[in-house]
Amino acid sequence: MPRGLRSRALWAAGTGVAAAALLVPLVAAGPYANAEQRGTSRLQQQFADAADKYGVPESVLLGVSYLQSRWDSHGGAPSVSGGYGPMHLTDARTALARSDSGAAAPLSHPEASGSAKPEDARGDTARPALKPHKSASHGGRSAKPESGRLPGRLRTADRAAKLTGLPKKELRESQAANLRGGAALLAAAQKKLGRPLGSDPADWYGAVAAFPAASERGSAKAFADDVFDVMREGEQRTTDSGQRVRLAADPSLRADASQVDEVKQSGLRSSAKSAEGAEKPECPSSVSCEWLPAPYEEYTDDDGNPTYGNHDKTRRPSSASIDYIVVHDTEGDWDTVMDLIQDPTYVSWNYSLRSSDGHIAQHVRAKDAAWHAGNWYVNAKSVGLEHEGFLTDPDAWFTEAMYRSSARLVRYLAAKYDIPLDRQHILGHDNVPGVTTANIPGMHTDPGPYFDWRHYFALLGRPFAGDGADGKLVTIRPDYDKNRPTYTKCDDSGKPCPSHGSGAVRLHTEPDADSALVEDVGLHPGGEKSTTGVNDTGARASTGQQYALAGRKGDWTAIWYLGQKAWFHNPKKQPTAVPSRGKVVVPKAGEDEVPVYGRAYPEKEAYPEGVPAQELSPLPYKIKAGQAYAAGLKTRGEYLYAKEFDPDAEKFKVVRGDLTYYQIQLGHRVAFVKADDVRVTGSS
Repeated sequence: MPRGLRSRALWAAGTGVAAAALLVPLVAAGPYANAEQRGTSRLQQQFADAADKYGVPESVLLGVSYLQSRWDSHGGAPSVSGGYGPMHLTDARTALARSDSGAAAPLSHPEASGSAKPEDARGDTARPALKPHKSASHGGRSAKPESGRLPGRLRTADRAAKLTGLPKKELRESQAANLRGGAALLAAAQKKLGRPLGSDPADWYGAVAAFPAASERGSAKAFADDVFDVMREGEQRTTDSGQRVRLAADPSLRADASQVDEVKQSGLRSSAKSAEGAEKPECPSSVSCEWLPAPYEEYTDDDGNPTYGNHDKTRRPSSASIDYIVVHDTEGDWDTVMDLIQDPTYVSWNYSLRSSDGHIAQHVRAKDAAWHAGNWYVNAKSVGLEHEGFLTDPDAWFTEAMYRSSARLVRYLAAKYDIPLDRQHILGHDNVPGVTTANIPGMHTDPGPYFDWRHYFALLGRPFAGDGADGKLVTIRPDYDKNRPTYTKCDDSGKPCPSHGSGAVRLHTEPDADSALVEDVGLHPGGEKSTTGVNDTGARASTGQQYALAGRKGDWTAIWYLGQKAWFHNPKKQPTAVPSRGKVVVPKAGEDEVPVYGRAYPEKEAYPEGVPAQELSPLPYKIKAGQAYAAGLKTRGEYLYAKEFDPDAEKFKVVRGDLTYYQIQLGHRVAFVKADDVRVTGSS
């Protein structure tokens, strides 16, 4: 996320608040009614009871809940958009009050603690560091809005309380009550549409579209389409409360999508992409998407100097290829982020995704270079996606609707720009390298260890699977829900972060959990040790990343990481990595060590007159003889020169040289090595 969005945001739950215990369910546990139900979980029975009470097909209730929460309750904590329980009933006013009840503001990025130089989102050392204008609002809101001013999507619990007669507190904290509230909302929507409370799920498309109380027709339709996809395909999983829930597949299910036109919610409007005369966003037809442009304007900075913001005009992919998609989280609520992206003195990114319903806003055309990743080389060759969320607040959870909407957008962009769907090309902001040694400590760390990469890539249609080969590569792949490493510094309370599933594994100097963590000399240049801090990426490997195998001992596996051997716990009964095949790079024969770089720039001789040559600045890491690293794309050195306001996109230049690089998985972040310094081999 662009720097600055690190204050307490509107819908954040606050990690310093203990998760509320679930209330006694409305339906007591006991023998189930028939043999078919026997052996099912209490939560499964509660779905059936809530559906029966309000005349809603059970599959519809299960499908809507899966899209909102994957049937999880998150210990009673609210989502980033103030949603509670398996049905994601929203009570943003209460979520805001809880976040302001004494819990400290989250330290969402390294500079939030004052311990690191802030990241320059543009990441171009040829220009002065970007400083957003003092008038820009940097995250959060200064005042609590009146409940009546909140959009309907953020206060569905109010209506559920009126329909059920249950207190909002009970709707938030009891699974059974929460399910009844969701069923009541669906039944009320069905009645408002003038449709019967029948058992045929196909008749409920309009009611499902109305459920998230979206303000855009496209959002309502996209939500209903996703719910019906889930019902057709079926799902089953064990929830975060240990409940096994199953939705049987119904592959023949069809629905009349025109039912969405009957939905007459307050404020429902056409999405911007279909509005008459509006510019259309670059999005797949299967998502709700609008065009909300980031301004490309000249202005005077706080020192009185002429400058411009907040992105650069180019002509991608004809001028240069797009090789990466970078996943961020916003560290701010939706409305604040929408205000910031329209400020020419702030930074920019290409797309934003809303938590409550997966709605997408595009701000910068893919042909242009947004300022988002903190590395100019990556900015020049990437598309940046911001997801409404908070990396230090694991229980301010992302919804399934947002995960699915994001996956559809990524598949669309990957197909359009020929971007491979792997973790060498689909990067987190926390995987982007610093451009120079001085920039490493300030690089951002979102979306962080709580982002579910394994689930995300399953939605992308590229699940991380081992090939069974006992080769020289491993792919990190822990069970997200069961993998719960302890993190600290989610806030300044001094307490550990709440126990939560994670897609990351911790790396040690020895095959022993009590041994020291491996060191990151770039992140901790003063000789400090790596820590368990949630923003400390110095000893962390993330789901989907591939590393060269360096050894095994019992239940422990070693990989080559930042120039050293790093061990992680990898027991056979609950593996955190799987064997993989692929290419690895090793130093060429006769080379004791080779340098690595944070950007793949051309050699000095390649720069034409008028374009200053950019320094090839090695990072403080070395690849030593005997070590190996997973190889990604091979690329020619390239530099985008764009320093002037240029509405016609004629003044920029793309400099290419003869020097070529391999991208490698160096540590938690990727890096580059010169092709002349290494040789490439197979992993087996």
